[in-house]
Amino acid sequence: MQALYQLDIQGSDLLPRLMGDFFYENEGDEKTRKLAWDWTNGTWAHVAEFDELITGSTIRWQFSRLSPVDKSILRLSVYQLKNCPDIPPKVVINEAIELAKKYSTEKSGPFVNGVLDAVLKKLKDSGQKVGQ
Repeated sequence: MQALYQLDIQGSDLLPRLMGDFFYENEGDEKTRKLAWDWTNGTWAHVAEFDELITGSTIRWQFSRLSPVDKSILRLSVYQLKNCPDIPPKVVINEAIELAKKYSTEKSGPFVNGVLDAVLKKLKDSGQKVGQ
């Protein structure tokens, strides 16, 4: 989530340096670094698609008004819902809510929950495979 926040603020030019700097400074073991890199790189590679899905799932809220923290949490969660079938959707959503509570505003937890519930419904309705 923090790496996605940095990419959103500083731009895509930062992506190649993330593995060399950010992940080595902030992640203790190689397995965790690889997972963080895969999730970050995978999310950023499809950021426009995920932003469109998030935008279509926000009720009475413009995407441009979302905080960079909330955008980063939502983007990562959409990536996980779409690409990590081994992670149950409830776990993805609960973790996103906890991140929002910790790093964003008091209203972000319920907001993130509502948006991700709507995203999950759209994914299931479109026939996409999501975790159980």
